[in-house]
Amino acid sequence: MSIQHWAIKITNDANKSKLVRKLLGGTVDEFSFLNGLQGMLFSPLALERFIDEEDRHDNKIITQETSQSLRTMSSGEQKKALLNYLFDQHTDFIILDNPFDNLDVESQEQLVNTLADRSHQTTFIQIISRKEDLLPFISNFASLNADRLCIHDAQNNLFETKENSSFTRPIPDALQPIEFKHERLIELRDVTVSFENRTILRNINWTIKKGEFWELSGKNGSGKTTILSMLTGENPKGYGQDLFLFGKKKGSGESIWDIKKKIGYFTPAMTMKFTGYHTVENMLISGLNDSIGLYIRPTESQLRLAKEWLKLIHLWDKKDRLFHELSMGEKRLIMTTRAMIKHPLLLILDEPTAGLDDTSARLLVELVNKIAHESDTTTIFVSHRKEPGLKADFIYQLQMNENGSTGHVISRS
Repeated sequence: MSIQHWAIKITNDANKSKLVRKLLGGTVDEFSFLNGLQGMLFSPLALERFIDEEDRHDNKIITQETSQSLRTMSSGEQKKALLNYLFDQHTDFIILDNPFDNLDVESQEQLVNTLADRSHQTTFIQIISRKEDLLPFISNFASLNADRLCIHDAQNNLFETKENSSFTRPIPDALQPIEFKHERLIELRDVTVSFENRTILRNINWTIKKGEFWELSGKNGSGKTTILSMLTGENPKGYGQDLFLFGKKKGSGESIWDIKKKIGYFTPAMTMKFTGYHTVENMLISGLNDSIGLYIRPTESQLRLAKEWLKLIHLWDKKDRLFHELSMGEKRLIMTTRAMIKHPLLLILDEPTAGLDDTSARLLVELVNKIAHESDTTTIFVSHRKEPGLKADFIYQLQMNENGSTGHVISRS
């Protein structure tokens, strides 16, 4: 029998984890050909389990041939190590859970070629959110909406995006605007960062002014996370360098909390911190205090502000719902709005569209564009993929070299 390869398109309200468990257990009627076969999962969750095992017990399972820890590897290196491990297990089929998330273009191409070479001996089931990620050798298609699995004769109409209503309301004003009279918000002058005799960033020069909209890009391992930690003041490598944060040189007496008060930050990993019973309304208001949840009674002005933002993003009718009950797309809208609600001087959005379907990603990009162009907040959007419709004014491109990544400014005007 010829090998079957499948793509299962999921929406952000799909019960993906339940489907994965059933596929691995051979209990999905529509995939009866998997019955009796051994399957394994290629996903961020699978990687996190190996990282946790390595951290807790120093047990290197998928990186035995290198001294480098799994956690310190780039996203591309981690995924390559996991895939090689799965191949070594001689498994019958592999479930690929959004395999291209957090990978740069070059790493994506390498992964496609690797999977295509292996497709003659291993069955692949790709769980997919974005049309552009579809593996070229797949010819069988299904979709999952909530718990409902549907088989499709072809990929026609499988990736149709819904044109949700636009964000027509204006951006609400800040309750207490943050005063900053200077034009230059952030400056890095010939900043170089090294770890264990390896230079990550070399001679970085980047000036970020008030109200600008930047996209930060670069390959996996180019130093994007490192440079973000410099901007937020968290990286101790910033001491002794010409690094200026909100008009003050790093190490001149400001605390990390003084810096964080001026910053709004969101990365999808943050949602894991909010495991309590927080309502959508309280989640939003907690952004005014940078707290995990809301533990004091909100003021009338805070409630009014939350209402304005929730009406803007069309989630006012869900204000009393628990945050963890929302779809992934709705959670990202809330968390982006939460990061912006205080009108920070600097808004950093780190891979905010990772794992989103096409419709949800389009909505989030639309909201980010609106925030950037209707406020004085400086916005930095970090992504491995080129998001259609993103209207950043400038790109700061990190280019990897043997002696450390250098930075280059690209203007879109």
